[in-house]
Amino acid sequence: MRILIISDIHANLVALETVLATAGHNYHRLWCLGDTIGYGPRPNECANLIRERANEAISGNHDLACIGDPLADLDYFNHDARRANEWNGKQLTEANREWLRSLTPKRVMQLDGLGPVMLAHGSPRDPIWEYLLSEQDALENFHDTDFTQQLCFIGHSHVPIYYRLVLDEFAEMTLPTRQNNQNVLEIKPHERYIINPGSVGQPRDQDPRAAYAIFDTDALTVTFHRVEYDIGTTQDQMRLANLPRSLVQRLDFGI
Repeated sequence: MRILIISDIHANLVALETVLATAGHNYHRLWCLGDTIGYGPRPNECANLIRERANEAISGNHDLACIGDPLADLDYFNHDARRANEWNGKQLTEANREWLRSLTPKRVMQLDGLGPVMLAHGSPRDPIWEYLLSEQDALENFHDTDFTQQLCFIGHSHVPIYYRLVLDEFAEMTLPTRQNNQNVLEIKPHERYIINPGSVGQPRDQDPRAAYAIFDTDALTVTFHRVEYDIGTTQDQMRLANLPRSLVQRLDFGI
């Protein structure tokens, strides 16, 4: 089985549609790791697509903020993010608001032949707020009592990255890129992994292309992908919605 894994769409419909079109029929299931909305100009359209296509979805901190959940109070965000989240929240249909309310920021999936797999937006120990970007933080998460599974897929940092627990002693960090030919991760039976596919709608690794991953449960591989999309159309939509200029500009640079 091939699972399309996406995260941090952030209401960027053009990027989401490009990823889905590029993946085509080359997957059997779709998992979304949170932050379907926030920042971008098309919250309802993105929520509609994920509701229709995703087999599994969890919430992210921006999703929670946009629906007024106290776990992600708008006061926790910087000015531009708060303004965009307020706008996103006002656009939501009641159906999409209720769907987002039904999601949790962490859950454990059962996969035939592989056992349980964790999905968490931020990290296993803090699924709402932690940005997992260091080997030490990854090691602490591997040793967290709530995370006992071999695999955890995360989002939130907007950076394609994975951590491999070696001999239960240290976490090795890898930034998979097409340029260094490290875009395929082989899952080994006696190792554990925390894997981030990167962001569909707002990459932050200085590569503006939309990011996603394919998890092949038969071959036991995770393949990281990047695809160009029409950034200008998304930016035009953001300007028409009067969203913050900084959020428009950052899409050009992948920051």
